Amino acid sequence: MLALEVGFMDRPPKPGDAATIGLVDLKEDCAFCPIAQTYAWNWQQGAMLQWVPGTSRQLIIYNSCQEGSFVSVIRDIDGGEERTLPLPVYTISHDGRWALTPNFSRLAVTRPGYGYLGVLDPWREEKAPKEDGIYLMDLRTGEYTLIISLAQMAAFRPRVDMEGCVHWFNHLLFSPDDRRFIFLHRWRFIIDKPFKTRLFTSSPSGDDIYLMADDDMVSHFDWCDPTHVLAWARKKGIGDHYFLFTDRSDEFEVIGENILGRDGDCSYSPDRHWILTDTYPDEEHKRRLLLYHLETQRFIQVGRFYSPPELGGEIRCDLHPRWSRDGRYLCFDSSHEGQRQMYVADVRGIVNE
Repeated sequence: MLALEVGFMDRPPKPGDAATIGLVDLKEDCAFCPIAQTYAWNWQQGAMLQWVPGTSRQLIIYNSCQEGSFVSVIRDIDGGEERTLPLPVYTISHDGRWALTPNFSRLAVTRPGYGYLGVLDPWREEKAPKEDGIYLMDLRTGEYTLIISLAQMAAFRPRVDMEGCVHWFNHLLFSPDDRRFIFLHRWRFIIDKPFKTRLFTSSPSGDDIYLMADDDMVSHFDWCDPTHVLAWARKKGIGDHYFLFTDRSDEFEVIGENILGRDGDCSYSPDRHWILTDTYPDEEHKRRLLLYHLETQRFIQVGRFYSPPELGGEIRCDLHPRWSRDGRYLCFDSSHEGQRQMYVADVRGIVNE
């Protein structure tokens, strides 16, 4: 299991703070084996450390900062060979060929906790630059192109509340068949004040852009299949719910109404029978880890974990739950034991019933 290790947890990272990249051996008492370091990381999404799919080799990819630029590194954990790509990555296609990425320097200012410090944004003085936005990069060659600009989306069905605002992109994710991807377009008038969000899908070339949700708020999401997206969002006249949207269509439905009543880091199990999610802290400062069975509407609380209130803002420790590839285990982050750690939960007794 891939992981990052750092020596503090009570402040945002500074440009010179390194995170150690390593492997946790789940069969050998969870021993941590360090293999590299990075200076491009944050508390909410790390260094985008992940396995590279579509290959028989044990390849990982992570973001780094080298010679004054944010880049990504593909490393063979068996042989140790590595190569550097000219852009960092956010999401990778399921065939391991392509990556999509926004400007992480801009994110560091517009959404602290999701970008990286240490490299100035060339377009920092522009509210919606036409030369910056979402980039598509070939992981084999490193060639990349700007496919959707911030100026383009600021002009896409513009709203009155966008006037004079700073715009940015966040949360990119390929569809299961890699033919579409999803992204959030966000804007606000003053940094550190509330922002508004629209949810879009697009082809990887930046064509055929579709506005899926435009009622001010969209948070976490996941693809159910190549044409449906689950997202915690707001629809005027209905409220805030988990909605299952149909891509390039006005169709939608509420999922888990009166059961899944809070925003969380949602994801589908590999077999698409379960939704995994979490919650923000309740009145007792505890976060809940939840499973929801779609066919039976069965709702299970896997656990409830104390979240120290002093860990707030960009240094908060959300559970960020995720599935193992076989769907039998969950991994999540938590600080309930006084340190920020990763935990594994065996849910075979639940999902196999």
